[in-house]
Amino acid sequence: MDLGIRGKKAIVCASSKGLGRGCAIALAEAGCDIVVNGRNAELLAKTAAEIREKFGVKVIEIAGDVSKPEVQKALLAACPDPDILVNNNGGPPLRDFRTLDREKIIEGVTQNMVTPIELIQAVIDGMAKRGFGRIVNITSLSVYVPIPGLDLSSGARAGLTSFLAGVARTVVDRNVTINSLLPGKLDTDRLRGPHEAGTTEDPAAAAERKARISADVPAKRLGTPEEFGQICAFLCSVHAGYLTGQNIPVDGGLYVSAF
Repeated sequence: MDLGIRGKKAIVCASSKGLGRGCAIALAEAGCDIVVNGRNAELLAKTAAEIREKFGVKVIEIAGDVSKPEVQKALLAACPDPDILVNNNGGPPLRDFRTLDREKIIEGVTQNMVTPIELIQAVIDGMAKRGFGRIVNITSLSVYVPIPGLDLSSGARAGLTSFLAGVARTVVDRNVTINSLLPGKLDTDRLRGPHEAGTTEDPAAAAERKARISADVPAKRLGTPEEFGQICAFLCSVHAGYLTGQNIPVDGGLYVSAF
């Protein structure tokens, strides 16, 4: 399917690896010029080079933590009038909520609620004026299904969800949509657990780990960043202009609900 976004400009946050990278690749495949971002400059440069070589689109790298104001300014300087914004950022680590102090709570809320709101504030009016805009937020299935130990992540992302539910309805008449993707168990470093950067997992151990983690997923497998990215790209397409304010689980059927 032609997504109708060839030549559009996209900012994809936290896109050097994992789900963000999957989204950047899918948008580049659709013909978008991309601004990629990540904290590891070396890994970011590698991802950017791969996208340029494979798809021949313009790719700009902005290294750094997207929750930092100076990094946000750099992203917007690199692409002051984006057509597409994909909000993404790493979540707080698993920890008992009793260990959270005020500083950690504020940091978690800043990363997973305040930062995407700030970026949306910066781009939404320009999108509305030009008559096209697609904003996709990568949140988490834990917004619907709380996970003990990820309470800060769940709370911040749920706050973002509620905040944007009203905002989405104010701009859809100008062809700007805001939707969220809620990843379940996808095959990223976050599910692999702690490991030395750049290390290769033993194939047998990887197969056992993936089978164990996905045992309760109806699809009986982990999702991939690539297929996640393709769903994101569709939400950013010209075909999705009547879809807004939605939270879409990408979880192989793990979240059980008829509505």
